[in-house]
Amino acid sequence: MIKKFILLFVLICLIFCGCGKKKDNDDVLNKIYKRDRLIIGVRQDAAPFGFIDKDGNFAGYDIDLAKYIAQAILGDSSKVEFVPVTASNRIMKLLSGEVDILIATMSITNQRMQILDFSTPYYTAGQAVLVKSTSKAVSLGDFEGEKLIIVFGSTSEQSLRRNVPEVVVVGYKNYNDAYEALKAGKAQGIVADDTILLGFAIKDKSVKLLPKRYSKEPYAVVFRKEDESVRLREKVNYVIENLQSTGRLNRLKEKWNIN
Repeated sequence: MIKKFILLFVLICLIFCGCGKKKDNDDVLNKIYKRDRLIIGVRQDAAPFGFIDKDGNFAGYDIDLAKYIAQAILGDSSKVEFVPVTASNRIMKLLSGEVDILIATMSITNQRMQILDFSTPYYTAGQAVLVKSTSKAVSLGDFEGEKLIIVFGSTSEQSLRRNVPEVVVVGYKNYNDAYEALKAGKAQGIVADDTILLGFAIKDKSVKLLPKRYSKEPYAVVFRKEDESVRLREKVNYVIENLQSTGRLNRLKEKWNIN
C-alpha cells in the first residue's frame, strides 16, 4: 500500500512539473535545429528588399539577410525556405506557425509590439510619395481631396491620415497592383516606404519619388510573442549586430542600391 502511495505521489509530481514552463527543447530554435531548415516569410513585391528575379528566385536585401541568419543558425545559407507574404497576411502567417519568422519590410510600431516581438532594427526607411513624372505635386499637402494609394497592412495609411486628413485613400493588396493602378491613372500617387518606391522609380522613368520623407520606419525581423521565441530572437539579434559591426549590412545596402 505504501509503495502504491509513493508511486502515485511521484506520478503527480511528474505531471505537475511537466505543466510548468516549457523547456528549451520545446522552443522554436530547437524545432529549427531538428527540422534542419529555417522557414521565413518574405516579400516578393517589394524590390529591392524582396522580389522574384529573372531566374524565378527570391532576391533582395531581406533575402540576403535571411541567408546570413540561416548560415549562423544551421551552418548553411541554403537551409532556408522562403514563404511569400504580403503586408496584409504576413502577421497571420507568423502567428499561425506557417513561418518561423518574418523578414518582410516590417517596421516596428507600438501597436505591433502588443502582439509581436522584434529584433534589433536592420534598416530604417521613411514614408514617401511616388507620382507620375508629369505631376506638379511637391508634398503631401498638394493631395487634399485627391486619391492616394496605400497597401493594406502597411503603416502608410496612418501617416497619410495624419498629414492629409481630407485625402481619399485607395487600398491594394500588394505593391505591384498599387504601381499598376498609379500607371493607369486610378490615383495621383502611392504612399509607402521610400526604399520600396525607389525600386519602381529606378526601373520606370515615367514615375518619380517626391523628396520629402514623412516618418522613420525601422525594419526588423519579427517573431511570435512567446517564451519559445526568446532564444531564436537572441540568436538573430547577435547575427544582426555582428553584421552591423563588421560592415556587412552596409555592403548589402550598397549591393541593392539603398544607401
